[in-house]
Amino acid sequence: MSDLKDRLRADLTTAIKARDELRSSTLRMVLTAITNQEVAGKEARELSDDDIIGVLSTEAKRRREAAVAFEEGGRTEMAAKEAAEGVVIAEYLPAQLSEAEIADLVSAAIAQTGAADEGMRAMGKVMGVVTPQVKGRADGGAVAAEVRRQLG
Repeated sequence: MSDLKDRLRADLTTAIKARDELRSSTLRMVLTAITNQEVAGKEARELSDDDIIGVLSTEAKRRREAAVAFEEGGRTEMAAKEAAEGVVIAEYLPAQLSEAEIADLVSAAIAQTGAADEGMRAMGKVMGVVTPQVKGRADGGAVAAEVRRQLG
């Protein structure tokens, strides 16, 4: 079993014992998402730490989007709950990259692929290089926006 999954389970036990309702429900939800991912497909498999980070990133993105939707709908208490769940999930993700770090990675990828002269047609090529480098550490939309800005 992966170290990250062990840590999630241990933290869930601690949260239950401490009667921390938000943390325990969030960790249960995350562990369920991990289990669902493990049994999806034709045969069950054990997820690696990188795969689990991918699941955590997806769950964190869902919380951010739900918080925005609830806020726009005038349901501030639900938006606050979703944002708080996002904070709990973020504790298990690698440190997020700053805008400057993303810009540096994109610049390096453009230089590496020689895509500077091709313009927007090279976006897929550049994203293919950058995406594995930022997995779990940056939002894909932010990376794509930076690639568009630099290729633009």
